[in-house]
Amino acid sequence: MTQAFHPLLKGAIELHVHSSPSLFPRKQTDWELVEDVKKAEMAGVVLKAHEAQTVDRASLIREKEPGLHVYGGLVCNYFTGGLSATSVDAAIRLGAKIIWMPTFSAEEHQRYFGKKKTKFFNSKRAMTHPSAGLEIWDENKKILPEVYEILDLIAEANIILATGHLAAEEVSVLIDAAKERKVEKILIQHTDLGIARVPFELEKQLVRKGCILEKCYLACSDDFNDITVQAMAESIKQHGAGSCVMVTDYGQSHNLPPIKALSNFIEEMLTHGISEEEIMTMVNYNPKKLLGI
Repeated sequence: MTQAFHPLLKGAIELHVHSSPSLFPRKQTDWELVEDVKKAEMAGVVLKAHEAQTVDRASLIREKEPGLHVYGGLVCNYFTGGLSATSVDAAIRLGAKIIWMPTFSAEEHQRYFGKKKTKFFNSKRAMTHPSAGLEIWDENKKILPEVYEILDLIAEANIILATGHLAAEEVSVLIDAAKERKVEKILIQHTDLGIARVPFELEKQLVRKGCILEKCYLACSDDFNDITVQAMAESIKQHGAGSCVMVTDYGQSHNLPPIKALSNFIEEMLTHGISEEEIMTMVNYNPKKLLGI
């Protein structure tokens, strides 16, 4: 049976999805995801992976699907070298459109899931991953030199800086440093998600500084239940659609396929008073502006 997608997905870009190959169980392969992108008549998608850069995967997809804007980037986790300017520089030279601060390897992430005692991998051998999480600063809360190097590389390439799973206090300090270093495209990730929640007052400050907020469907899911769809809609109304993008962060094997999830997200936001024009701003205009397309 053909999957039905909302018409407002036409020309849209999904900035935050996960697919396989991956260390984590995923709902779809890259190619299955792209088939849904095509069926929904979307403009494209950004592939995200906690454990590897996704630039080469995206490049291969674009060779076969030249009409789509399929892009990748690098998450600064231990898997990819951590907060490594060398890794970031290589990713940018390969065509990265976005550099994410640490996610799985972030101290904030480790702290959150440590409380839940969650096991990510069921294997005979424990994964080689340091228990100490990454932070952007030293013990005196002075930003690390390598973080400044990364910000300079992002600014020079005029690509997106995304905040990953950093703690709110780190996000605040990072954004001030990024603005000083002339980084123009800043994406504050899944601000309503419990892993790394950004308080409303800080969201307001970040919007005033020109940042874009990710309004993330995963935060409303049964996995997290951190915010209701009604509260999500109210948040968008308060900050303004011009300062937000709608994303899913889907791709987990037990959840809906990401593009169907985004379609449902659109339906639910419309039901709760977000206009079609506001939806277009958040799934079409703003993502394209961030990507420079």
